[in-house]
Amino acid sequence: MQTGSTVPTALPLRPPAHRVDPRARSWWRLRGLGGAATVALPQLVVALVLGGPGWLWGTLVATVAAGLVYAAVVPGILFRIHRWEVTEEAVYTLSGWLVREWRIAPISRVQTVDTEHGPLQQLLGLASVTVTTASARGPVTIRGLATAHAQELARQLTETTQATPGDAT
Repeated sequence: MQTGSTVPTALPLRPPAHRVDPRARSWWRLRGLGGAATVALPQLVVALVLGGPGWLWGTLVATVAAGLVYAAVVPGILFRIHRWEVTEEAVYTLSGWLVREWRIAPISRVQTVDTEHGPLQQLLGLASVTVTTASARGPVTIRGLATAHAQELARQLTETTQATPGDAT
C-alpha cells in the first residue's frame, strides 16, 4: 500500500431511515384495484356473452375477491416496508412485500436522476425518483414521494452527484 493513499470505507449496512408519503397507500390500493378490474372486466364480458357458465362466474368472483383482499391488506404492508434515504455517500432503498429488495447505490456511481408522475400519482400528488447507476442490476427507484419532495430530492441528488468525484462507470 502506498503512503498517503486512501482506503475506501464500506457503506454502512442499515435500513434506510425515511418512509414514503402516506398517500402512497392510496396509490398502491388504486393500482391493485385497477389490476383486478383489468382481469375481471373481460371475464364479466365473456360470462355475459356466453350466458354465464358457472365456472366463469366462479373465476370472476375469485378475481374480485382477490383484488379486494389485495387492496385491503397489501398497501399497509408496503407502507411499513418501503424505506429510502440519501446520504453524501449513497442512495438506500428497501422495497417489496413478497420479495424484499434492499439496494445501495454509491453516489459516485450515479449517472442520471429522473422524476416520474404517472396518472394516479398526479391525482394523488405523488412522484417517483429514479436514480440510474452504472450497475447491471438497473436503476434504484424511490416510489411514493410527495411531488415537491421528489423534485427537491432530484435537485439535491443532482448537486451531490456533480460535487462527488468519480466517473459513474
